[in-house]
Amino acid sequence: MKKALIICAAGMSSSMMAKKTTDYFKAHSKDIQLDAVTATEGEDEIRNGDFDLFLISPQTNMYLDNFQKVGKEVGKPVVSVPFDAYIPIPMGIEKMAKLVEKNL
Repeated sequence: MKKALIICAAGMSSSMMAKKTTDYFKAHSKDIQLDAVTATEGEDEIRNGDFDLFLISPQTNMYLDNFQKVGKEVGKPVVSVPFDAYIPIPMGIEKMAKLVEKNL
């Protein structure tokens, strides 16, 4: 199973996106799971977490450079999520899923 982590400001919208995108993958027979944490936990998760990909939410894009630097140090991809892939409607969920698959 591949695992991706959304790093967000408060974790509420990211938790919803993680669940809906994981459900999307299950419905399409893909073994990919998403989870979510707050930005304060982001660096530690990138360094020590058991994830294959880290997704930086639009609200926490100001931390992107630092998170990408940490990701490079530990050999893990860190990518920015565009606004249109961060909307909990079918179009946004599909775009999030495509972003995850492209970067895994």
